[in-house]
Amino acid sequence: MPSVERTITVAQPVEKVWTYLSDFTNTEEWDPPTVSTVRTSGDGGVGTTYTNVSKFLGHESEVKYEVVRFEPNSVFELTGSASGLDLRDTITFEERDGGTAVTYHSEFEPHGAAKLANPLLDGGLELLGNKVAKSIEEKLQTL
Repeated sequence: MPSVERTITVAQPVEKVWTYLSDFTNTEEWDPPTVSTVRTSGDGGVGTTYTNVSKFLGHESEVKYEVVRFEPNSVFELTGSASGLDLRDTITFEERDGGTAVTYHSEFEPHGAAKLANPLLDGGLELLGNKVAKSIEEKLQTL
């Protein structure tokens, strides 16, 4: 299963970083492919759902996400599905030297005809991972 992971460390308290990144509607600010994200139900915790529209590899897709793990200041995890693709995004938080280390891990599981795009997906994910890490770091520095 194709995946991408990046860790960044910022000089911000874990509580502030958690509050910002666990509000998934903020992906509009830090996730370069995101066009829009709307909370469709819930309070942000487990069971909360979001509709995300993202542009990746030249195509705009709508992804339905659900929060499956919500451990304040520690782990925020969502699963999602789009046409031909299942996703799992896990963001972990760790206090480090007065700042916060954030690890963003994203897994992509194509099914059906979408499996044919695996070679494109792998290369695109590396570029995407670099862009997302840079964008998260820039945003978190300014909180």
